[in-house]
Order: sequence, then structure tokens, then C-alpha cells
Amino acid sequence: MSRKRRMFEIEMPDEVAPEVPEIFPAGKDEAETRRGPMATAIAETAESSRDRARLEAEIRAENDALAQEHVRLKRAGLITDLIPLDAIDTRKLIRDRKPGPDFELAELVASIREIGLSNPIRVEPAGEGRYELIQGWRRLSAYRQLLEETGDAESWGRIPAGIAARGDELDRLYRRMVDENMVRKDISFAEMAQLALHYAMDPLTEEHDPEKAVAILFKSAGYQKRSYIRNFIPLVEALGESLIYLNEIPRALGLALVQRLDEVPGTAAAIRAELKDWDTRAVKDELDILRRYAGQGGDADAVPPAARGTVPAQPAAKARTTFQIQQPQGSAKCTAANGRLEIRLPRDFTAIDRRRLEAAVRTMLESLD
Repeated sequence: MSRKRRMFEIEMPDEVAPEVPEIFPAGKDEAETRRGPMATAIAETAESSRDRARLEAEIRAENDALAQEHVRLKRAGLITDLIPLDAIDTRKLIRDRKPGPDFELAELVASIREIGLSNPIRVEPAGEGRYELIQGWRRLSAYRQLLEETGDAESWGRIPAGIAARGDELDRLYRRMVDENMVRKDISFAEMAQLALHYAMDPLTEEHDPEKAVAILFKSAGYQKRSYIRNFIPLVEALGESLIYLNEIPRALGLALVQRLDEVPGTAAAIRAELKDWDTRAVKDELDILRRYAGQGGDADAVPPAARGTVPAQPAAKARTTFQIQQPQGSAKCTAANGRLEIRLPRDFTAIDRRRLEAAVRTMLESLD
């Protein structure tokens, strides 16, 4: 007897069973949507730190750029400030100070008093709040004169100055000073010869021959002009300290006078003797005497006694002897001339006790006899 197999039909429901939610491991995106307050605060703090670091980097970059620009402007002398007059030293460069009255300075004082200073001086930091003048000696002198005349420290106690970075070579500073003077139309050959002499006398310069100094300082001048400057050097050496109006000597008179000084021994001594103790002379008085000795106008036959035979002629001595002696403080540049012995050394001799200094000089002079 066979058994019949029953068939069962299964009815599937029409509704779809709900999906089981996926479970994400810790640290995945879905978990982030369920961060707690502490995790949120930590994330915000990290983001804020990144923003602050970025901002600080931008500020540092901007400050670096500003600092570089400041250094560039300072080196170019374009940083200007009001500097107290008593904080400015004038020892670094030997300047073209005239032995007599400076009429240009008087005009400059009047101009500054009326309209102010149009061109600042130039200084460089010297440490401890002091500055060293590198350009503008006459402008500084004018301010000092105005302060002395008026006593108005508010108006004239400080001067506008471009502050340059330290580091310019001394030769470059001398060239700048010379170029600043060269733009003046009335600068004389005697004054340019003085600049060359001062450069050669500076113990910190390498060249101590004034004729070679002309080539260094007046490189931009023509050959003929440099030749005239060299010709005036013996005149400045022989008579510079005796003449009040040295810089008023015309070129032709100066050249003729230099030739007479070379050809006729005793000419310089005779001129010095005639001008001695005559402090009230005017420009014309002094130039008339020089023309007479040069054979230009006046008593053309007037010559120094040595040339007339009343005093035995003596061999012409050297106008100037220069040499250098190495010292611990640097190179001492020595200049010997008629009636003058000069020692230039980068050392403050005022710091030496006067009695020691006097004894040293006396010993030196006694050893020369």
C-alpha cells in the first residue's frame, strides 16, 4: 500500500522585514555623527590651534619683510630722525674746515633760520646712544650756531638726520664728502687740495701721499683739474696756516705763486712774516700781498729778502715729510713741516694725564737736538 506525499504551500508575507542597522567600528564617519561634547571640544581646539599657527606664520613673514625693508632704507640713509646735537660726534672724517671766516656758513645759517633745513645730515650709529657724522658738517655747524645764538633747544637742539647702517669703508665716506663739496660751484682748488691733504693725514686711511690721494678722491674729475689740485698742494702746505682767505685764491694766482715758491727760496717765510699778527686784513689785502710776491700787479719787483741777496740763500727744504709708525692702537701717521710736527693716531690723547703727555713730548723734542 503506497503512502501519498503531502505538499505544503508556504504563504510569504507581503511586508519586507526591517533591515538590521549596520554597526560601524569606533573612529568611522558614522561614529562622528554621534561625538560627545568632549570630543567636539578637542576637535575645535585643534582646528583653532592650526588657524593660530597659520596666522602667526603670516605675521612672522610680514615682520621679516618689514625688517628687511627697514635695513635697506637704513643702509640707503633714508631712515630719518631728530638727533640731539650733543649726541653727534665729528671725529671719523677730517673735514675741510677753513682757517678763516666761512661766509657760506653764514648764508646757510640765515637760510635755515628762515625756511628750515631742506636736506637732512647723514649719521651712523656709534653705540651707547651716540652717532658719528658722515655727511653734512656745515649743516650741523649751522644748527649749533643757531642754538648758541638763540638758546632755543626746542627749535635748534635736534637736527633731522638720515641714519645709515654702519659698515661703509672710510674711502667711500671720503669720496661722498668730496662729491658733496664738488657740486658747489665756488669750491676752490685750495679747498680741494686741503681735502687731499686731510685724507692723507688721516691715520685710518692707507694712502699718506696727498698727490696720490687726489687720484682717489677726485676720480670723477678730469685730468687737468686733478693736475691743478696737485699744484695747489705745496701752496696749502707752505701757507695754509698763515692765510685767512686761502680758499679765495684764484687758479692763475695760485699756480704762479706755487712756481715762485719753488724757484725763490725764502718766499714762503717772507709771506708769513708779512702777514704775521695782521688779523684785521680783508680779502683784498691778503690777495694783493700774494699777487705782489707772485709778480702779478702791485710792486712787481717785491721779492723776498733771500732773492735780493740781503740774506744768504739757503737750500730749499722739503715742504713736508710724512711717515708711519705701527703702534698697538694702529698706524700712527706723522707729518713734519716747517714749524709743525703732527701725529695722528686712532687714540684719545685727552684721556692721558697731562703731565705724562707733557713729559713724553718734552723727551721727544729734547732727543731731536
